[in-house]
Amino acid sequence: MKTTLKIALAVLLSPWLISGCGRTEPTEHSGHTSQETDYARPEAPAFTLTDHTGKVHNLADYKGKIVVLEWVNPECPFVVRHYETGTMVNLAEAYADQEVVWLAVNTTSHFNQEKNKEFAEKYDLPYPVLDDHDGTVGRRYDAKTTPHMFVVDKAGRIAYNGAIDDDPQGNKAERIHYVKNAIDGVLSDRPVTTAETKPYGCTVKYAN
Repeated sequence: MKTTLKIALAVLLSPWLISGCGRTEPTEHSGHTSQETDYARPEAPAFTLTDHTGKVHNLADYKGKIVVLEWVNPECPFVVRHYETGTMVNLAEAYADQEVVWLAVNTTSHFNQEKNKEFAEKYDLPYPVLDDHDGTVGRRYDAKTTPHMFVVDKAGRIAYNGAIDDDPQGNKAERIHYVKNAIDGVLSDRPVTTAETKPYGCTVKYAN
């Protein structure tokens, strides 16, 4: 009698036991929120720099906006190509009315405000060129090449760090626009799928 009761009880409980053992717990990345995304992003180093017109720019002044930082050297062939084809200017203008601020940073040691002004006027830039010829800000960001791109989200954290695209030689019919994709991700409050790439271009000409 006891044996029969045990068998009946086991039959009744078996579906519950099986479903319990087979249950999948939520993974660490499920239910990912924008707050968790922001927490995972490193904070962008603060800086205060003067642009080619003499205006002072403080990164903290742009909190609540998306900031694109572009390390630039007007003497670098990679930079020249992107400016001759309008890569940077066109992208900056495309997002100008969407709370996106574009700042070019020139860490080239032998440049100064006057040379930056000549560069800005030559290409009729719609954004400022910041003077960092002593390399202080470049080193804070570990800027390696020109161009080297950073996208800072509205909370002041780095959402993207790396190349402008996946086309170093400029000969691809179709290319991945890393910076554009990062901006779109931040604007849509989505995780940036490619948050870091290897930048290409000329090495930053730091002061010794």
